[in-house]
Amino acid sequence: MILFNKPPFTSNEEKYVLASMKSSKISGDGEFTKRCHEWFVTKLGCSKALLTTSCTHALEIAAILLDIQEGDEVIMPSYTFVSTANAFVLRGAKIVFVDIRPDTMNIDETLIEAAITNKTKAIVPVHYAGVGCEMDVIMDIANRHGLFVVEDAAQGMMSTYKERPLGTIGHIGAYSFHETKNYTSEGGLLVINDARFTQRAEIIREKGTNRSLFFRGMVDKYSWVDLGSSYLMNDMSAAYLWGNLEKADEINSNRLNSWQKYYDGLKELEEKGFLELPKIPTECVQNAHMFYLKVKDLKERTKLLEHLKENGILAVFHYVPLHSAPAGLKFGRFEGMDEFTTSESERLIRLPMYYQLLENDIFIIVSNIKKYFQGTHL
Repeated sequence: MILFNKPPFTSNEEKYVLASMKSSKISGDGEFTKRCHEWFVTKLGCSKALLTTSCTHALEIAAILLDIQEGDEVIMPSYTFVSTANAFVLRGAKIVFVDIRPDTMNIDETLIEAAITNKTKAIVPVHYAGVGCEMDVIMDIANRHGLFVVEDAAQGMMSTYKERPLGTIGHIGAYSFHETKNYTSEGGLLVINDARFTQRAEIIREKGTNRSLFFRGMVDKYSWVDLGSSYLMNDMSAAYLWGNLEKADEINSNRLNSWQKYYDGLKELEEKGFLELPKIPTECVQNAHMFYLKVKDLKERTKLLEHLKENGILAVFHYVPLHSAPAGLKFGRFEGMDEFTTSESERLIRLPMYYQLLENDIFIIVSNIKKYFQGTHL
């Protein structure tokens, strides 16, 4: 059986987790958390990086920082994970979904401006598969209309748009370290790019207290000063993550190599019109977070997934568009036409992708896909 995913394990994670366990600081903001924070600030060039318990919670902190209120509107694609919307719905916002681009599966930047009303507070681009949205256009729209931009870069660590790391272009960014992501710890990261949010982000993350200021000697005692919750990643999770980050370039290179082998192996089928392969815009550098292909329609996707499963290959489809879900109908609306969101999502298949995926396994997967089309399209 070829698994869909395996969390990355390099060599030192076990040693670091044990060291954290034996330390006197395992609940959060310990030694390994500090190492990770320094790595992110250096690598991303952001104002502040704060590890959180999940990307979901990083997005929730962002919604609090932006003071999202009942009746505010937030624009985002419908083709995303529920957390992207939930973070703002929890603050009372109405979600305004717009269509995606069929080439990248990212929000169609040309449709955003028409969705803006006097209630709009923020735009939330989602960098699908670690491929950047058209951020220059999005930031221009936001600046002209006085809106905030929160980048959902859950899948985007090590990816760039015009040489700028994803998650660092908008006012706030959020990353995921879920076990399916390129770097893992079962947590998330809040990235602050606008310095006016830095101090409050620390307070919200520390249950609404000014505890961080206290430990830096900036106040003589700490107390409850704002909204907040327990958003700190525990230091043992940070220790595991640190083991990944030490080998970040190696992991990235290995995944990109696997991605290219898929692409080269399946290119012939695309040229014959059997399927479509991912498109990477010239201004974007991707991180091989996933390799997906798109077939003719939902019926063909179902058949191909079953064929792969019968041959011991675990491939999956991805999001069901949020605007068609019960909660999406209740908490949001779709602005304009759904020209691509539903139809493109029904065509998409994600193939196994993880660090140290065997070259022979990629060969087996590609061969089985070719076998399927040879058998069904002769």
